[in-house]
Amino acid sequence: MSFLAAWTSGLSLRSRTLPITSPRLPCFRAVHSSSVAPKRVLEQLRLSKQATRTPGGTLKVLRRSTLWMQDRHITLRTSHRPSFDPRFFSSNAPAPAELPVLSPPPVAGWLLLSSVLVFAVIVVGGVTRLTESGLSITEWRPITGVLPPLSEAEWNEEFEKYKATPEFKLLNHSITLNEFKDIFYMEWGHRVLGRLIGIAFVVPLTYFAIRKRLTATLPRQLFGMAVLIGLQGALGWYMVKSGLEDSLMDTPGAVPRVSQYRLAAHLGTAFVLYAGMFGTGLAALYDWRYATKGVWGGYKGDNIQWKAALDHPLVRRFARYSKILTGLVFLTAISGAFVAGLDAGLLYNEFPLMGGRLAPPTDELFSASYAKAPDGSDLWWRNVFENPTTVQFDHRCLAITTYAATTGLYAMARYSALHAVLPPLVKRMAVSAFAMANVQVLLGISTLLYLVPVPLAAAHQAGSVLLLTTMIQLLVSLRRPGAAARAWRQALLAKRAKS
Repeated sequence: MSFLAAWTSGLSLRSRTLPITSPRLPCFRAVHSSSVAPKRVLEQLRLSKQATRTPGGTLKVLRRSTLWMQDRHITLRTSHRPSFDPRFFSSNAPAPAELPVLSPPPVAGWLLLSSVLVFAVIVVGGVTRLTESGLSITEWRPITGVLPPLSEAEWNEEFEKYKATPEFKLLNHSITLNEFKDIFYMEWGHRVLGRLIGIAFVVPLTYFAIRKRLTATLPRQLFGMAVLIGLQGALGWYMVKSGLEDSLMDTPGAVPRVSQYRLAAHLGTAFVLYAGMFGTGLAALYDWRYATKGVWGGYKGDNIQWKAALDHPLVRRFARYSKILTGLVFLTAISGAFVAGLDAGLLYNEFPLMGGRLAPPTDELFSASYAKAPDGSDLWWRNVFENPTTVQFDHRCLAITTYAATTGLYAMARYSALHAVLPPLVKRMAVSAFAMANVQVLLGISTLLYLVPVPLAAAHQAGSVLLLTTMIQLLVSLRRPGAAARAWRQALLAKRAKS
């Protein structure tokens, strides 16, 4: 039986060839009609122009048409082809297998949203530690722990568990049930947000992987991040467990708190996750824009000037310097975790001096009381990581060095010979990094001078993430488009040249 194609008014159709013998074609999604006999349908068919037969026995529709049946009409809908289907370019375009997969914008959006959730959990985790809420939940229940206590009996049961901890016995022995609920909900919210991140990352990752929407280099990286999210939950409990050990009761002068080593590892892993998600999402977004619009490095239009700019020796040197500075920002943030873990911010609440001098006395920075080895061989490194005075001094030195390096990067991008060759986007990111470094220094000094109030301290921790964010943006703006983006861009340009 012959097949006739009809198009609704308002739909424009390019000339295409349809096999007569095919009752259903992949280019049509649906046919809406009533159960009218085929002969009556054919009788009422009005074509604005006669269809012609090709030598191959096919019917070629030259113009759009509308099929009316009494008071109804048949609508034939063409399937929407993605703009990056290889057949989009031309009939002579490469086969689908010849072009690599390019991640679409939804993949970039999902990764950027995941990084926002990680940013939120870092800030909430900082508030949890500042309010001393982290030890209020004494068990790790990944599944059943999603729900908080729902009855008074369950609340009393949780409260009794907390009463057995060193923190309650040494610090919070007078706390009431309602006060316990406040710190419990803070820690519970932190843990639930961590679980939400796992779901929000793993479920879309599985979908995009099955649908083959991920660029070839992404699956291994993203599945590694998924594993790291699971390990982060276990590491968080490992950290909390260090503050619940009964041995703290037998240590003279011990303060119930989590190990600063485990706290730094927990925070460092969160920073790595954030940097991975944000950097990968931003790179995917930039690659898509390049493939579709030819825009790269902040140059307007289909400008290839970025190629010469990124190959310039001065720009290459600037890129190496930016990577070192990014590592310095990360190291400074981790040193802040040691300050937080030891409450070192409550010492020497002045700046830039410490006790009226640039540095505390040597015997205070390297106190023999922190050495545990009989020969004192661990004196140096234990003071660096366990002496609150030394930890604060180290954090100050790293912060000042980071600020000076960021200022140097800004000066290089603004006032040196680099200014003439750097891509516009790189220049903007250098300015953003310098501005955020100024904000972070002001937050750090204010936190110190005002004896670590929770709002300022939480803002300071958030500022460290934002400073890292600007540096990641700077590094992404210094990279080249991915191989998949370049392949799609070339195919699109070839298609335009033929049309």
